[in-house]
Amino acid sequence: MQQADRIKNLPPYFFAEIDKMINRAKAEGVDVISFGIGDPDQPTPEHIVASMVEAVRDPSTHSYPSYEGLYSYRKAVADWYQERFAVELDPEKEVVSLIGSKEGIAHFPFCYINEGDLALIPDPGYPVYKTAVLLAGGQVETLPLKKENNFLVELDNISKESLERAKLLYLNYPNNPTAALATREFFQKVVKLADRYDIIVAHDSAYSEVYLEEEKPLSFLEIEGAREVGIEFGSLSKSFNMTGWRCGWAVGKEELIESLGRIKTNIDSGIFEAVQKAGITALTSEKTAAAEMRSLYRKRRDRLVTGLKELGWEVSPNQASFYIWAEVPSAYQNGEEFSRKVFQETGVFFTPGIGYGQQGDKYVRLALTVSRERTEEALERLAEGGIFS
Repeated sequence: MQQADRIKNLPPYFFAEIDKMINRAKAEGVDVISFGIGDPDQPTPEHIVASMVEAVRDPSTHSYPSYEGLYSYRKAVADWYQERFAVELDPEKEVVSLIGSKEGIAHFPFCYINEGDLALIPDPGYPVYKTAVLLAGGQVETLPLKKENNFLVELDNISKESLERAKLLYLNYPNNPTAALATREFFQKVVKLADRYDIIVAHDSAYSEVYLEEEKPLSFLEIEGAREVGIEFGSLSKSFNMTGWRCGWAVGKEELIESLGRIKTNIDSGIFEAVQKAGITALTSEKTAAAEMRSLYRKRRDRLVTGLKELGWEVSPNQASFYIWAEVPSAYQNGEEFSRKVFQETGVFFTPGIGYGQQGDKYVRLALTVSRERTEEALERLAEGGIFS
């Protein structure tokens, strides 16, 4: 049996490989403290769980859901955008439900990428951008995100030839893995470029509510003209500790939403309606749970950054997302070598930055999804292991 070429050329999913490695170590008796995959360690807020329980007991939710999502769910998304970003959306035409934003991000290239078409993706970046384009038969050109440019895409450095060829540009702010925030000026420049060269902007906004300072992240759709060139993907996963629930959305230009919806109706049958009703509760209820979540991550960040600096590792605090993007100490060639050394010596795991692209080679990513107690233990192990001495 011969696999299709698209599968032969597709690398294993990076995070799945990390899971396997960590599980092997645990099976061998290693007490692993992992700052790896970004999955919140706190439970979903109780009022959201209660809403789900009530909805599950309602027999009307047990049938096939509507393909585009409950109108009440799409309206809740639109109302939330109005409240949070002052962006007005038509729930009927400019919102579609997703089985988590990853699903929509992965399906979207199939709407507009033909064999050989070019897509521009950030490096480092969420691996799904690249694999989705390749699965759709397209080609990718990576756009380096560099520290000296605050990890924003250097739009002026994209060649005219690439801009004329490109059909799709993926962006992600707050950024995974660098934790960078986009400025209004940057997004304005993106809109002008996309309009001039007829490029679709696909903005991944999964971390919009995970901000640790006063500055709130922007929606791409806040920018004048963005709705004419773009689509934005959102999720309840990180904002409400709902990663396992698989509940998200895409919003933006009607034509783009319709195209994605058409792909989805031919592939999946929508989100379980009980999950959508829980999503409505999350979006429309009081905001103290999200504020408490941000406070928790802020405290964890401050302790971890302080502790690592005391050990001799120069680490900068993240302003958004729950990731610290840290350059490896100069004694190590790259993030893979450093991560392997730390794991072997201490059982503490940091994600090698190379998994997000070549620009991540000298970095590791640390997720703030480890409790204060385990963070303290990790710092003790690093000190005893002499990792930074």
